Amino acid sequence: MLFHPMDFLILIAFGLSLWAQFRVKGTFSKFAEVPTSSGLTGAEAARRMLDANGLTNVPVEHIPGTLTDHYDPISRVVRLSDPVYFGNSIASLSVACHEVGHAIQHKVSYPMLVARHRIFPLVNMVSGVAPLLLLGGFFFQMTGLLLLGIIFFSSAVAFQLITLPVEFNASSRAKDLMLKMGFIRNEEERGASKVLGAAALTYVAAALISVLELVKYIMIFRSSDE
Repeated sequence: MLFHPMDFLILIAFGLSLWAQFRVKGTFSKFAEVPTSSGLTGAEAARRMLDANGLTNVPVEHIPGTLTDHYDPISRVVRLSDPVYFGNSIASLSVACHEVGHAIQHKVSYPMLVARHRIFPLVNMVSGVAPLLLLGGFFFQMTGLLLLGIIFFSSAVAFQLITLPVEFNASSRAKDLMLKMGFIRNEEERGASKVLGAAALTYVAAALISVLELVKYIMIFRSSDE
C-alpha cells in the first residue's frame, strides 16, 4: 500500500518536527545574545551545580559543534558544545544545567531514566531490523512478519515516549536549581523556559511521528488479517 490515510497525519507531524527544529535553533540563537546577571559560563554553572549535588566525580567536557550537548550515562560525563561551554548567556546556562539535570537523575535513579537505560539495549538491537520486517511483511503479504516488525517497532516508540518525562524533568530540575543557586534572576527565568521548552518540543514531535506510524502499521495489520 503506497498511501494510507494515516500518512496525512504523519506528514503534518513531520512538518511540526521541522518547525520544532527550526524553533529550537532560533530560540537558542536569540537567547545566546542575552547574558545572565551572574556572568557564569555554561561550564562554570554546570560544574557548580554538579558539585552542589554531590557529583564532584562527574567531569564537564568540551565537545565541538553547536547543540551537541549531552550527558553520557556510561562514562558519566557532561559534554557541552562550543557556545554552551564558553558562553555566559541565558541559552548557554539553560542547556548546560539541563544536561546536569540528567546527571542528577542518574544519581537519584529517577525511575523513567532507569527505564530508558534498561530498554535502550533492546531498542538498539531491534531498531535496524524493524523496518526490514515491516517492508517484508508489506510486500510479501506475510502477516507474521508484519506483526514481528510491529512488535520490534513498538519498543522504539516506547523508548521515545519514556524519553519525554525524562527531558521535561531534567528541564524542571535545571530551572529550579538555576534560580536557587543564583545563576539567573526571576526575570531571566522566562528566557530559560523558552530555551528549554523549544528543545522539549523536538522530542514531542519525534514521539508523535513514531506513535502515528505505529498506529498506521497496526491498522494495516488488522486489515490484512481480516
